Amino acid sequence: MIRDRRRVVAVLGPTNTGKTHLALERMLGYRTGMIGFPLRLLARENYERIVRLKGERAVALLTGEEKIIPAAPSYFVCTVESMPLDRRVDFLAVDEIQLCADPDRGHVFTDRLLHARGEAETMFLGAETMKPLIRRLVPEAEFMTRPRFSQLSYTGPRKLTRLPSRSAIVAFSAADVYAMAELIRRQRGGTAVVLGALSPRTRNAQVGMYQAGEVDYLVATDAIGMGLNMDVDHVAFAALRKFDGRQPRDLDAAEIAQIAGRAGRHMNDGTFGTTADVGGIDDAAVEAVENHHFAPLKRLYWRNPVQRFTSVPTLLASLAKAPETPGLTRAREADDHLALLALSQDEELMRVASSPAMVRLLWEVCQIPDFRKVMADSHTRLLGQIYRHLTGAGGRLPDDWLYNHVRRLDRTDGDVDTIVGRIANIRTWTYVSHRGDWVADPAGWQERTRAIEDRLSDALHERLTQRFVDRRTAVLVKRLKEGDALLSSVARSGDVLVEGQFVGRLGGFLFQPDLAEGAHAARAVSAAAQRALRSEIAARVSRLGKDGDEAFALRDDAVVLWNGAPVARLVAGPDVLRPAVEPIAGDMLDAAARETVRRRVAEWVEDHLAQQLRPMVVAREASLSGPARGILYQLLEGLGSQPRPLLDPQVMALGEAERRALARLDVRFGVDSVFMPTMLRPAVQRLRGLLWSVRHGLPQVPPPTPGRVSLAVRPDVPSGWYEAVGFRMLGPVAVRVDMLERFAAEIRGLARGGRFGLPAPVASLLGLGPEELHAVMRVLGYRAEIVDGVTTFARERRPRQRKPGKHHRAHEQSPFARLKDVLSA
Repeated sequence: MIRDRRRVVAVLGPTNTGKTHLALERMLGYRTGMIGFPLRLLARENYERIVRLKGERAVALLTGEEKIIPAAPSYFVCTVESMPLDRRVDFLAVDEIQLCADPDRGHVFTDRLLHARGEAETMFLGAETMKPLIRRLVPEAEFMTRPRFSQLSYTGPRKLTRLPSRSAIVAFSAADVYAMAELIRRQRGGTAVVLGALSPRTRNAQVGMYQAGEVDYLVATDAIGMGLNMDVDHVAFAALRKFDGRQPRDLDAAEIAQIAGRAGRHMNDGTFGTTADVGGIDDAAVEAVENHHFAPLKRLYWRNPVQRFTSVPTLLASLAKAPETPGLTRAREADDHLALLALSQDEELMRVASSPAMVRLLWEVCQIPDFRKVMADSHTRLLGQIYRHLTGAGGRLPDDWLYNHVRRLDRTDGDVDTIVGRIANIRTWTYVSHRGDWVADPAGWQERTRAIEDRLSDALHERLTQRFVDRRTAVLVKRLKEGDALLSSVARSGDVLVEGQFVGRLGGFLFQPDLAEGAHAARAVSAAAQRALRSEIAARVSRLGKDGDEAFALRDDAVVLWNGAPVARLVAGPDVLRPAVEPIAGDMLDAAARETVRRRVAEWVEDHLAQQLRPMVVAREASLSGPARGILYQLLEGLGSQPRPLLDPQVMALGEAERRALARLDVRFGVDSVFMPTMLRPAVQRLRGLLWSVRHGLPQVPPPTPGRVSLAVRPDVPSGWYEAVGFRMLGPVAVRVDMLERFAAEIRGLARGGRFGLPAPVASLLGLGPEELHAVMRVLGYRAEIVDGVTTFARERRPRQRKPGKHHRAHEQSPFARLKDVLSA
């Protein structure tokens, strides 16, 4: 067979065109060959295919975490990053070459496009969007366009439980994959699961189960979009956004096509759509996918392949070099680059990395992947430790140090996140173990780490796909149909068990069903709980009606607790001091029980407010008439304080006897405010704010910190709330009314002598900084002047006005007089 020397072919087209099959056939027609795949799972799948054809001794597998290299292999199956480009082969291929445009890995694929070549033939497989850039960057390339074997059609959104058989559901996180898998297994009998993080053994077992027809559904991440071949008729997207390693973003039409193209095999047509909760796919994207027409790529990511190791700064400079070829753009800093940048700040390491050999070793250490994909400080510290050991006396990683790290990961207990973290960590040590010059017993460590990864992967799979929820739902539905009484129990924690199955939690009279399995299961759970908890609810209502006041408490969010559980909330009532009570019970209480709860809680609330607000209750019942009665009424409406200008007409009309009567009722008259001092205690302020918010139907505001005499005014807090808790707003701050009276009196005394400074004891009364204090002084009517760094104040001049009486004169002399119109409005 005669072949062209150094032939370069770009085989482009959509999915299901047989591109990979063609490349493997071409490679096996040569004496030697190498092919790079984008995923470890895909490399493993095709390695096993070639092993079946050529035998184990003929094929090598190279990925970051797995290396199977016979004595004299003819063919190398690799991940793209692990391709040994120093080895000459007759045929070389790279799959999914459009990943040159991937922001994270693109520079690796671009390097292979520009530099990886077979001695006789090179083949690049991928999407047609690459054609213009391949033509520009590899002008000698021939192009072969392959049409899709079957049609791909859009069918719109469907409910997850109504997807047709032989469907693949695609999500973009392990948690979402397993949540949907559990739902489908409960509703439709079973599902296989494919995740990029699964060990090859687990993934192969899952795919084999699906291919054998043992289950009709497959739930997967977008790993299936990269060439995993299965008999899928329909692809449903459970999300149209993914996290790309830096931020969440929408899928573009080409990415949708890459994944959706898994539907339909050979001549069998396929369909794609979304799950109902996602909604539909944009019309323009649908048209592009169905017709395989996508905008060509405009740039490929590139990183300088010629790295200089004379020093770390020189290496960093070479990595930062920009491409000179049009169509290429410098890749953003990859994980290895970021790790090198971080370690370059370590002066001790930089002293060690003082020769080209040491710099090259540091760069190799930085290329240890961060399988957790977080580039946390912990990963960088680990790289630093590895480098220190490799540059130490032994030149290798100490066995005991390596053993301690690996041993801690050989555990299958813990929650899902814990096991996922262990898998990511053991993958790091699997990668390290494949560096024969770094560890003393590479084969032994590889075997140990691989076994641990398999155990952890199996434990994760088992934990997330266990079927206890199915059993629970089956038990409940069966017992409900039988109509018999259900055996139930309520733990001290509130956990509700029905027929031995956990169904939710009962707090007070509100049942919260366990919704882990979605709405379908929740219906059965709620129905079972309604029937099983009837006697428990009746007993609780009876106990609540008989319990003493000590069993109740009022939370800051206006919720009333009974033995620590929420049973009612306060809502607006006849007036601010008499809120109404609304039971919190969902559907668990009938009308009679609800009324029993409401009456008992209302009785407690009335008694509680009477105790906490006793001076106001006494004042409300006092026998007064005329102006005094009007003042008390407005004070009660203001929850214990009111601006003086609003009450001036009644105050001026008071006789001496009425003043004494009001004083006995804890009413004080200030220049700015009329208030009840006992209503300024912290516990009472908390209640005042709560009652005001309830009255106005507004969210609760956290009460003032006990002892605070001033607060910064928040734009999201209504001004009425500050008044309700006994504070007066003065520009950017609010000041407690009693301290404001005291402060203003001190200022008036100082102002009698003309311009004055603020003595420290006076300045500290309000607990404010200089800027806030000056703002308060401006509102109080005093002008500041700073001379040689010394601040003094003087009262602003105002036109003299006629003052009809003694009390009115005192008020007119107050700087608050000008606030009267604003407050009245």
